[in-house]
Amino acid sequence: MSVIYVLIPIAILFVIIGLAVFFWAVRSKQFEDLDKEGFSILFDDNKPQSRSASSDDEQQPPKQ
Repeated sequence: MSVIYVLIPIAILFVIIGLAVFFWAVRSKQFEDLDKEGFSILFDDNKPQSRSASSDDEQQPPKQ
């Protein structure tokens, strides 16, 4: 029975820590745009160079 006197304050402490982390995440806008990260894997950030741009670079003399 004396164990419950230890477990209840520990449980209350865990609940308080969990609520503090949750409210911190809400205030720092962690939940604002939930779809952005899901769509970010679908699009490539690096755009390949077109053939005309690379051929133009080859025709210009190097700068000194």
